[in-house]
Amino acid sequence: MAKLPQLTSAQVEKLLLKLGFIFKRQKGSHRIYIKDGVVITVPFRKKPIKKGTLGAILKQAGLR
Repeated sequence: MAKLPQLTSAQVEKLLLKLGFIFKRQKGSHRIYIKDGVVITVPFRKKPIKKGTLGAILKQAGLR
């Protein structure tokens, strides 16, 4: 399996929106996106997202 790139929250948000996910709401520093009943929570910070968190987000989005 290929190594995961380092992505910021803004880059992940851009990817999810391209895939058809819709921004639903935000609570604190976490943004929630929805598509066809799939709910993805993205921590929104300036630092890159950690590998494990990024892997889980991509898996939920069906990219991994």
